[in-house]
Amino acid sequence: MSDFFQEQLQALRAQSLHRKLREVGTAQGPEIEIVGQQLVNFSSNDYLGLANDPLLREAAIAGVAEFGVGAGASRLISGTQSPHLRLEAALAKWKGTQAALCFGSGYAAAVGTLPALVGKQDVVVLDKLCHASLIDGARLSGATIRVFPHNHLGKLESHLDWARRERPEARVLVVTEAVFSMNGDRAPLRALIGLKKRFGAMLLLDEAHSIGVIGANGRGLAAEENLTREIDVQMGTLSKALGVSGGYICGSRTLIEWLVNRARSFIFSTAPPPALAVAAHAAVEFLASEAGEQRRQKLWARVAVLRQCMAEHCAACLSTREKGSAIHPLVIGDEQAALNLSRMLQHEGFLVPAIRYPTVPRDEARLRITVTAAHDEKQIRRLAEAISRHRAELTPIAA
Repeated sequence: MSDFFQEQLQALRAQSLHRKLREVGTAQGPEIEIVGQQLVNFSSNDYLGLANDPLLREAAIAGVAEFGVGAGASRLISGTQSPHLRLEAALAKWKGTQAALCFGSGYAAAVGTLPALVGKQDVVVLDKLCHASLIDGARLSGATIRVFPHNHLGKLESHLDWARRERPEARVLVVTEAVFSMNGDRAPLRALIGLKKRFGAMLLLDEAHSIGVIGANGRGLAAEENLTREIDVQMGTLSKALGVSGGYICGSRTLIEWLVNRARSFIFSTAPPPALAVAAHAAVEFLASEAGEQRRQKLWARVAVLRQCMAEHCAACLSTREKGSAIHPLVIGDEQAALNLSRMLQHEGFLVPAIRYPTVPRDEARLRITVTAAHDEKQIRRLAEAISRHRAELTPIAA
């Protein structure tokens, strides 16, 4: 059996698809230490710089002092501790929904929620670039799956028409992301809602990369476009802009009650540590405040600096949009070439990992640059200059 694994690992290396863990010896932030090297970190989803913020650290410490470390068991077995209920109430208020439910991770939220919403007799229609957790949740549901090309409304309409014609009694669920994690672009939300209404479908919107970033007080894309009430299931994460860990679902009270009874990843998992719920609650309250909105505006100022610098130094490198996100893909194509550029940048003191298959399609390898409110302008300008210098050097070489 060990020979089998060795052969498979060698095959990954030959395709430039092998991965290794990096040990980080510091707290998450705009600068981190990897194997003794200090690097400016452009790989993190900590968009607002909250992961090591004193506000959240102090909240977590207070949570440990009052509630200890572990939760003991699942919330249906040993009871729900107060911090989890307070967090869910705050999330629902912030997102403008009736109720919310938290999970141990965004992945757990996806693979628990989708099978609770649809079954073998139903249909799930996903955007091709949906996150792996959403795809896995759809597969676990046993529903018929249809995939439409990224943001292709015509093909989505065709799939919905087929579902209503061939499966008139089926529950139909459309699944998309507000901001797509590897492209950084947005879903055409208003048009999607129009189609789901026309065909009597439900819509699950994953706001993982728009929460904390888009909309007043970071409430997300649905809030920015004043469409919150039109979304049947709002999914999000506590692990990115909110700086903590976990996932959540927001929606109607009956939806949340149903998930408590049917979402297996919720029912059969020990509750997250209560101190994390205390810290996440502090993050939600911060985002809802004037100081939180100022932090979000600072993020967008840093995004504008990156766009300006790339336009000056490497205009053809990034697909920057007038209305985008904090995610900026630098598409290289060849896996080894993407690795080469990532290594060149690391040599100059920047962490920008190469993103390869299966995270993105084959031959669409890229560097995924994420800007945070914690970066300063000098760091961003140095990165743009380094990319400009090394972009022309990209030729695939042996690893």
